[in-house]
Amino acid sequence: MNRIKSILKSRLTGNVAIAGVAALAVIYTIPHSTSGSNPVELALSRVSATGSATAAADNFQPGWDLANLDHARVDSWVKIFSTNPKVRSNFAVWLDRKPTYEPMISAKLTERDMPQDLIYLAMIESGFNPKAKSPAAAGGLWQFISETGKRYGLTVTKRVDERNQPAKATDAALSYLSDLHDRFGSWYLAAAAYNTGENRVGRIMRQVTGSEKGTDADYYRISNLLPKETQNYVPMMIAAARISKDPVRYGFPVDDISMTE
Repeated sequence: MNRIKSILKSRLTGNVAIAGVAALAVIYTIPHSTSGSNPVELALSRVSATGSATAAADNFQPGWDLANLDHARVDSWVKIFSTNPKVRSNFAVWLDRKPTYEPMISAKLTERDMPQDLIYLAMIESGFNPKAKSPAAAGGLWQFISETGKRYGLTVTKRVDERNQPAKATDAALSYLSDLHDRFGSWYLAAAAYNTGENRVGRIMRQVTGSEKGTDADYYRISNLLPKETQNYVPMMIAAARISKDPVRYGFPVDDISMTE
């Protein structure tokens, strides 16, 4: 994620919370926070790591099939995505790309009886850009690294890279997410493991709760022990979903969505 860090640092001005995160959406991924000076960490320093997550059972709202848990980090990302000019412009591009891939992803989620809202994991991973590549060598709509892609049946060679084939990559990603959900019992925890690795999430869950299996609210219980990127990962996914489900409410009228990449 060095490319993102360099962009963030180059864009910083007097207001870190605005300018630093504005540069975040220039590209599709979420920065790793490996330094105390990471701009996203500073931008969100006033957001409590533990927040106010309510019970998952109370947050399956009409139009949602993931828990829409209330948390300060989600509110922060909704504001960032919808009010900062640079971030808003890039989020509009993501919204514009969404209809291209939504029918295919939705059909595959339906076949597997998985939550439709998992499409927003792809949104924050790649901005629905099937050619997206990260400095860490992840690629495609679902940002697989080579090793994980191969583990889930994708051909990744110099000549053929099926991570960049949306349908095949989606099959692999949903298989991976399904396995993670079976292990952890929660889509929030599955998403966290997708981002930072299942063994890390398993170890932290055992440390904090005594069991790998947990609830969506447990994501916030262990959040402060996760890497900074992963602390923001699920909040970004839920924030993206909130905006996408009601874009006009958040300042994204249909005729304002960019038609170009």
